[in-house]
Amino acid sequence: MKTIKEKLLVANGFEKADLVLKNGNILNVFTEEIVIADVAIVGTKIVGVGKYSGIKELDCTGKYIVPGFIDAHMHIESTMVTPLELSKMLVVKGTTTIIADPHEIVNVKGIEGLDFIISATEDIPISAYIMVPSSVPATEFDTNGAGEFLAEHMSKYVNNRRVLGLGEMMCFRDVINGQQKALDKIQLFHDKIVDGHAPGINGYAVQAYRLAGVDNDHECYSFEEALDKLRAGMHIFIREGSGARNLQAIVSGFLKAGVPFDQCMFCTDDKHLEDIETEGHINYCIRKAIELGVPIAKAYKMASYNTAKVYGLKQYGAIGAGYIADIIIMDNLEKVEPKYVIKNGKFVDANFISSFKYELKDSELLHTVKIQNISESKLKFNRKDKNHVIGMIAHQITTKHLYETIPGRDGEFIPNKVYSKLCVVERHGKNNLIGIAPIKGFGIENGAIATSVSHDSHNIIVAGDNDEDIINAVNHIKHLQGGYAISSEGKIVASLPLPIGGLMSNLSCNEVKNIMKEMLVIARKLGVNPEIDPFITLSFMALPVIPEIRLTEKGIFDVEKFEFVSR
Repeated sequence: MKTIKEKLLVANGFEKADLVLKNGNILNVFTEEIVIADVAIVGTKIVGVGKYSGIKELDCTGKYIVPGFIDAHMHIESTMVTPLELSKMLVVKGTTTIIADPHEIVNVKGIEGLDFIISATEDIPISAYIMVPSSVPATEFDTNGAGEFLAEHMSKYVNNRRVLGLGEMMCFRDVINGQQKALDKIQLFHDKIVDGHAPGINGYAVQAYRLAGVDNDHECYSFEEALDKLRAGMHIFIREGSGARNLQAIVSGFLKAGVPFDQCMFCTDDKHLEDIETEGHINYCIRKAIELGVPIAKAYKMASYNTAKVYGLKQYGAIGAGYIADIIIMDNLEKVEPKYVIKNGKFVDANFISSFKYELKDSELLHTVKIQNISESKLKFNRKDKNHVIGMIAHQITTKHLYETIPGRDGEFIPNKVYSKLCVVERHGKNNLIGIAPIKGFGIENGAIATSVSHDSHNIIVAGDNDEDIINAVNHIKHLQGGYAISSEGKIVASLPLPIGGLMSNLSCNEVKNIMKEMLVIARKLGVNPEIDPFITLSFMALPVIPEIRLTEKGIFDVEKFEFVSR
């Protein structure tokens, strides 16, 4: 590794760089212009932009050079693969850095889960920074595996070099109302970043949320909501995942109103491998933003420099002297298809990717599904003149609180194509409860889909039109010690094992992606609404902090009133 004095010799043009990208069209994020120049790299750092010579040189004439992309907020566990496997897929898409909130695995295993993620992201092909989960469990009504994760448990992580702050404050009511436990966590990270999660709040609530110390929010479902939070001084993380897609609504609204994008950045939050493979990752966000009319330079800044600036990553997000050499080379700025990716000064190729290894050492993470046998008698749901119904919304993870007449006979709910039966089965061995609700819009016929991925407490959630398949699918999840299962006519027709915390697979990205692709085809054949992601959207139906209505193992939960309406 060369000293700063040796690097200065290269920066001054006296010595050759390790690598020089020659005559490229460089996107300057500071001036938002394209500059034709060379990029000189020594070790992991860019040492200069101008006219340079290198021991190795790559002719970039006619090509575009941009900073590596940064995902401002995401959950590794939601991709269902290990951090190493995920990073292999992301880096070739141009994502060189992620800001990860591991609240999924922490809800299941607490400190053990957080230590696993920190360890598993230490030596991978991308840079991974961690936000300490703030809302474990998401509410006092949740039953998770870890119990409460309090400020006293978090203190040991405050000075970790890869911990940037406090993860999304999902318990926004506690923050707004000054609940002491929430304020203690914010105070612990007062000189770092505190991420937000506050769907649907406005007016005084936004002001209180910002005053408490929350810096940003990715839960903006409309232009108006994003603008209200932006006006309060919050950074807006424009989310484009698999289950929640908010980019078009926010970007189109900002463009029409002439709102600047300086306080905006891109995130995926939760995105499936199949969608990453077919659409892209942060590169997809850039491409879509440009298609909607965002100026090219601003779109790229939202994918790199803006995010780095928010999180205090002073050496990331730009092509300039002193910045980490995370670089993407492309033929075209609009298509956003990387031709070459450079990470820490090294070209990303098969040899680069294969040089990283990880071995899971904590076997306790492989045994987290603890449920009793389920009988049909436990799945009965009383039918009244009208019942509370969870109404699914196309391409969103929010729901509508409906009050409707549901099908059935003799006072018992009998699901059909329109109204499926949704169940949440507590799987951590805490109370063995089962919550049941009618859900409208899922559409499954002659089958059931179950999973141990159920935000954020990750109990087993299952939707189906008959009890036999519901029970069969849940029992198969127990057998797998976590995963996805589809049952039809009493038989398991597809499954994906997720034994790591009941959330992640030890298979490769391609293996998981192909299995999920096959499962999606089967789910569609069973009638699942084509405008609903049968896996990601289902996994959010038990999260009692996202409007308007949810189901936990304790019963139907009215998010607006923040109380149970049925147990």
